[in-house]
Amino acid sequence: MTSDRTYPHTSHWGSFTAVVRDGRLIEARPPAADPDPSPLLASIPGTVHSDLRITAPAVRRSWLEQGPGAHPDRRGAEEFVEVAWDTALDLVAAELDRVRTTHGNQAIFGGSYGWSSAGRVHHAKTQLQRFLNTIGGFTDGRGTYSFGTATALLPHVVGDPAMVSGEVTTWGRLEGATTLWVAFGGVPLRTAQSQSGGVSRHVQCDRMLGMSRTGTRFVNVSPLRDDLDPDLDPEWLALRANTDTALMLGLAHTLERDGLADQQFLARYTHGYATFRRYLLGESDGRPKDAAWAAGICGLPEHRIVDLAHRMAAHRTFITTTWSLQRAEYGEQPYWMTITLAAMLGQIGLDGGGFSFGYGNSATTGAAKLPFGSPSLPTGRRRCDSWIPVARISDMLENPGSSYEYDGQTRTYPDIRLVYWAGGNPFHHHQDLNRLSAAWRRPETVVVHEPWWTPTARRADIVLPATSTLERNDLGASSRDRVLVAMKRAVEPQAGARDDYAIFAGLADRLGVAGEFTQGRDEMGWVRFLYDSTRERAAEHDIRLPDFETFWERGEVTVEYEAEHTLLADFRADPVAHPLRTPTGLIEITSDVVAGFGYDDCPGHPVWLEPREWAGSALATTYPLHLISNQPKHRLHSQLDLGEVSRAAKVAGREPVRLNPADAAQRGIGDGDLVEVFNGRGRVLAGAVLADEVRAGVVQLATGAWYDPVDPSATDGSPDRHGNPNVLTQDFGTSRLGQGPSAHSTLVEIRVADHDPGPVRVHTPPPHQR
Repeated sequence: MTSDRTYPHTSHWGSFTAVVRDGRLIEARPPAADPDPSPLLASIPGTVHSDLRITAPAVRRSWLEQGPGAHPDRRGAEEFVEVAWDTALDLVAAELDRVRTTHGNQAIFGGSYGWSSAGRVHHAKTQLQRFLNTIGGFTDGRGTYSFGTATALLPHVVGDPAMVSGEVTTWGRLEGATTLWVAFGGVPLRTAQSQSGGVSRHVQCDRMLGMSRTGTRFVNVSPLRDDLDPDLDPEWLALRANTDTALMLGLAHTLERDGLADQQFLARYTHGYATFRRYLLGESDGRPKDAAWAAGICGLPEHRIVDLAHRMAAHRTFITTTWSLQRAEYGEQPYWMTITLAAMLGQIGLDGGGFSFGYGNSATTGAAKLPFGSPSLPTGRRRCDSWIPVARISDMLENPGSSYEYDGQTRTYPDIRLVYWAGGNPFHHHQDLNRLSAAWRRPETVVVHEPWWTPTARRADIVLPATSTLERNDLGASSRDRVLVAMKRAVEPQAGARDDYAIFAGLADRLGVAGEFTQGRDEMGWVRFLYDSTRERAAEHDIRLPDFETFWERGEVTVEYEAEHTLLADFRADPVAHPLRTPTGLIEITSDVVAGFGYDDCPGHPVWLEPREWAGSALATTYPLHLISNQPKHRLHSQLDLGEVSRAAKVAGREPVRLNPADAAQRGIGDGDLVEVFNGRGRVLAGAVLADEVRAGVVQLATGAWYDPVDPSATDGSPDRHGNPNVLTQDFGTSRLGQGPSAHSTLVEIRVADHDPGPVRVHTPPPHQR
């Protein structure tokens, strides 16, 4: 009888022990010390050995037979031809050389956006960037879909973009201090399952429940009741989607009107409050932003707005805002207004008070950052100053040579001839997928590394099968987790797959830059290098880690480090000695720099700007339901959609769409019905779920169902049979300042489907010839 073998490992969903029997992964077993392990670990074994694994390098037939640029309209519809590894690498190397020689390195787009692996060596995007930098550079995507709008705004307001992605007040400074937590967008536990680089213990649920038991009251400001854990017994303010800024203005007006704004704090620590105050009171535009005005926009009773403002002033109040709120048209405004509202309360820098972003959006938010950071593979010197805001892919592909504005700059879109993607899925992340599908046909060549036949792999010209994390050695680490994990190879590479490092090393050799790319290190050489570098940085802070051999033998090491942090405490203690990195050194409620840009879609202080698509717009008479395309609880973005947990969550064979029973009754929709969600941009099929947790006038359809158009070759768009909401979402920037995605400003209608085009096909391999 064969005995099981075990290997230490980690993933974005948490660390685990890989249990292997007869060469197959049979279990991803979470550690006993994790109080709330993610159920997504159950999907890992099936994905490693899935029938959707790419079995060999494959080339789209027309491209193979006729060369670059041949019939790009057939991407996603034409069969692939399997070729030998040497043939595939020769083709890719020759094409890279042709494009850089003929059109310049800026014609290569290496955006490659996505979470990729938790391992720090085999992180596909980092590997790609390192390789492309060795051959002269590439066009990159700057920022993130998750919080790219905020990273453009926050330097102007508080001087530090990191405040959106983890520079927050830690749990220990909230517990016993916060008496009222007001959560705009809630604090969603479904996204707290995951952390880039891995997480050893999921603690958010326990920490918040502990705060609740000791007297903290929670307010969930969201169209979705379950955006905050019901065990916290939160108050639910079910406002209209996309109206958080109006609500915050109504709260701010109440504070100012009733003498509750902390004028001493505003005078000492902020810049430009007087200008904002004139707008708030209606002196600059004739319309006071009082609670009655806010109530008419956000759909909440005026008295509840007034009452909440009074309670916020009477309590030690912690204000949090999720990343999702800045992924909407004018998404800069709720973030700017969050900071302004917290400044008016005067509690910024005090334990338990002030503001923070991103609680619930990742597993380690609320944990202190390690002083030595986390290991990271060096990407080398950038040799090509060409980039776009990450969410402007379709604009770039459609409009080479045209100009656009971003954060005070005027830039030009490059002419992309080759797209190289590794470790992500733009046909999940991007908006208006019918538009992206058309734009994706413009480059002459698309190269993709991928373990599985994802929607992006199916739309490549050359597909190179990559290993999963269980098939290679790596180092798992996060800057806010205390455990470094030796990610040991547990199973052999499946079906001839190669890791990204080996693929790029082969290409580097063909292009004459192997020495620069590898620096003489193999896989384990880089694992050791990153660990030793981390160990040296830790020692500079008097933190002792064992040598590499001891670490690798043990399988993990726990960093002995404890720290607590209150956001902006030093600044509050002495704003002269600890100024912010803003032009004034203060919190800029009015930014003279932003005002100087002259953007009507992002003026110099926070304002209410009416989105093109929301419940109060004229379009709502045609499409009366607001679509919330939030993150799923049964996968991470589109990762693990092929896994058992995600498949078990499907309804009518499709992604579930939740709607209020009253909205369903008006449309004759029953629980479990196959429905069509549609607007002027597209149509998707989904399975109806009736839910009181969803505000009337809203439908919720999570992102990440693999894009599965009925007719992939259609030039004018095709219905998606699987339920991918990004077929429906808008694809334009939040504003000229941030140029982030505006996915959450989307109106739709829903009806019972009158036609079933058959089962989902994207979970079976595409046609290919061996």
